Amino acid sequence: MAVQEILAGMPWWVKWVVIPALALLVFGGLITSVLTFVVALLFKVLLFVALVAGVVYVVRKFKNSSGSREDW
Repeated sequence: MAVQEILAGMPWWVKWVVIPALALLVFGGLITSVLTFVVALLFKVLLFVALVAGVVYVVRKFKNSSGSREDW
């Protein structure tokens, strides 16, 4: 017996309200953990990119303003 056959006899509210609510109840912690990990990873990647861009900007600024000082 396939899942489609089981769900075919159910009312619409069971398919579209009860089953997703049960899935959120059972897997809610897992979904929250995964979303938290993804958001934290994206934040760290953006922070890394911003810091690298800042370092590149500062180095270019000092390199251009130093003129003939090429000894450092």
